[in-house]
Amino acid sequence: MYSPSFNCAPSQKLPVITNSNPAELSFFQWGLIPPWAKDPKIGFKLINTRSETIQQKPSFKKAFEQRRCLIPANGFFEWRKSDKAPFRIFLKKEPIFAMAGIWETWFDAEQRALHTFSIITTEANSTIKHIHSRMPVILSKQNEEVWLMDNNFQHLTKLLKPVDDSMLDMYPVSKKINSPVNNSPELIYPINIETQGTLF
Repeated sequence: MYSPSFNCAPSQKLPVITNSNPAELSFFQWGLIPPWAKDPKIGFKLINTRSETIQQKPSFKKAFEQRRCLIPANGFFEWRKSDKAPFRIFLKKEPIFAMAGIWETWFDAEQRALHTFSIITTEANSTIKHIHSRMPVILSKQNEEVWLMDNNFQHLTKLLKPVDDSMLDMYPVSKKINSPVNNSPELIYPINIETQGTLF
């Protein structure tokens, strides 16, 4: 049984829906490890994939063409560059949404399979731009199946854009979110950012 996580972090196994098994949740490690990688630690550098170069970079091109996935979420975090204050960002009208992703299978020296994924990012929309320059690609409900099953790369590329500004909202959260050791519901509660320093 899957227990909700309030502080997902790279290297953790998280739920995804893949194009090879779209009828159920799979649990893949966050941080893409290409099949040709010699060191699995490369996954820490590939937690996100830039939409602008996904069809050029060797680490991502084949996965984009053949291995796409949805990453279900009810929000995500970004850190304001000026002061590193964390914000929770979510869709106003959708309690759960899907981010676009790609996945791969890597085999270790003993030929044990490790399934991994990366979240595709795009330029931030106006709502987020004052916090961070990038944001995940959020798919509309009607485009979720398209992302998984359509092999027309022109169609797929058109999906890799920021979600409309009016659909998002955000609020500041505790800096306790900075440590993956912390994982409890209060991490996603809004806080008064002026009192942030008193929370530790």
